[in-house]
Amino acid sequence: MTGVTSAPRTDPPRKAARPRKGKGEGQWALGYREPLNKNEENKKNDDGLNVRARIENIYAHRGFDSIDPADLRGRFRWWGLYTQRKPGIDGGKTATLEPEELDDKYFMLRVRIEGGQLTTEQLRVIAEVSSTYARDTADITDRQNIQLHWIRVEDVPAIWQKLEAVGLYTTEACGDVPRVIISSPVAGIAADEIIDPTPAIDEIVEKYIGSNEFSNLPRKFKTAMTGHPSHDVVPEVNDISFVGVVHPEHGPGFDLWVGGGLSTTPMLTQRVGAWIPLEEVHLAWKGVVSIFRDYGYRRLRNRARLKYLVADWGIEKFREVLESDEYLGYKLIDGPAPEIPAVQGDHVGVHKQKDGRYYVGVAPVVGRVSGSSLAKVADVVAAHGSDRVRTTAQQKLIVLDVEESRVESLVAALNDLGYQARPSAWRQNTMACTGIEFCKLAIVETKARAAELIGELEERIPELDVPITINVNGCPNSCARIQVADIGLKGQLVLDADGNQVPGYQVHLGGGLGLDAGFGRKLRGHKVTSDGLADYVERVTQNYLKERSEGERFAQWVVRAEEGALQ
Repeated sequence: MTGVTSAPRTDPPRKAARPRKGKGEGQWALGYREPLNKNEENKKNDDGLNVRARIENIYAHRGFDSIDPADLRGRFRWWGLYTQRKPGIDGGKTATLEPEELDDKYFMLRVRIEGGQLTTEQLRVIAEVSSTYARDTADITDRQNIQLHWIRVEDVPAIWQKLEAVGLYTTEACGDVPRVIISSPVAGIAADEIIDPTPAIDEIVEKYIGSNEFSNLPRKFKTAMTGHPSHDVVPEVNDISFVGVVHPEHGPGFDLWVGGGLSTTPMLTQRVGAWIPLEEVHLAWKGVVSIFRDYGYRRLRNRARLKYLVADWGIEKFREVLESDEYLGYKLIDGPAPEIPAVQGDHVGVHKQKDGRYYVGVAPVVGRVSGSSLAKVADVVAAHGSDRVRTTAQQKLIVLDVEESRVESLVAALNDLGYQARPSAWRQNTMACTGIEFCKLAIVETKARAAELIGELEERIPELDVPITINVNGCPNSCARIQVADIGLKGQLVLDADGNQVPGYQVHLGGGLGLDAGFGRKLRGHKVTSDGLADYVERVTQNYLKERSEGERFAQWVVRAEEGALQ
């Protein structure tokens, strides 16, 4: 991974531009190189990676008010920095205020953690940064990152110095770039793993992250890799996914999927139909990202994702272009589809590793942790003979390499810190995005409300015998993957029984991944107030438990249930 770029941006060589024909989508490969919106103009004016020098040499010395707006709301993201929401602004004003009215003078800082892999030393440094510079805040995200809040621009250089001293970084944690590569958190250690993608991740990071070659994409680009049969990285909803599979002739490798994404227009990935050996994963990844850079839509931001290009081209054309001399320059090997799991793995609990030791997956409440608790976790892990932990795509934490004789002691110690290895089904299967506390796009509270909901449901239905996922999002953008949850809750303002506008949620029911891959059912006009949320979830869960057939999952029941049972 390269850090600060020193050379000015130079676009990689391409074929001669083709003649323009009418109104285009801003695709570079078709000759549409002039910026078509403010974001594209900012990127053309200066590469986002170049803002680091200004942060270190100017803004950190002169303070928040000295920051150029184009850097503040644009290029800062290339280094993992977003302005956070000014306290006290209610959700009804989210869409009506100008950006400068929503901006606080503090930042959210995203620490990029490739594949969720951390040492205890790195965890301690994150904890130190949180306690020293971020008012002890920390969230484990569903992209395996750790987010901190209340960061001052004056402190950013010192934070970078501490993180980079132990091999951590914030490079391209946000922005129109390849985001963090999420990977199986049990890569290299699970007894039932098909193949370990870690070498391919390392090669991609070393060659391309922080490089000018891919620092100006149409929008963000999300990558997932897993060699675990439980498909533990939500591969159906990423721009590109490499999913472990065994080829009958060539052995273990990866099935290539492209074109997934959620937000307001959700789409599932499509199989390219190609088997990729481990040593060629970085080439296939580069080819797909290059196609997105060259042919991705840049005219409208809401269509500037790979999923729209894949949908318009079709998967056959996409594979043809990928294999062309312009990109890979060779034919891919046709491959089998991987077996689809009924339920995707989150690795919570105690599990045996392939070397005979154990890993222990624990669940903090909706990913909300703190610097002080992470420091204590690092101490507990070290005291039990391990120096490795991993974050997951479900906002969980896993401790690796535990001797069998120390497992129960570790479980008890982590439980005392609020990290449960044997959580309730409600705690294990509920996620939440950042919400209105810090996010400028949010309309309602998420983290605290989800935590309250878990407590209420644990009292009302304590012995739930099946997983029912609840994903809580503060706005329509689906950072918490609401469309693919059993119960997805999209934050918005709703009317209560007295006609007052109050925080609430639009309900999506029966979404899922794995065998149930698809998007939740929205009931016409059905919305739930925040205060009435526990009553609603209890009611619909009890209806499912009464009406389900043997072995029937929640998502399957929703498909056939009468609308009244879902209200």
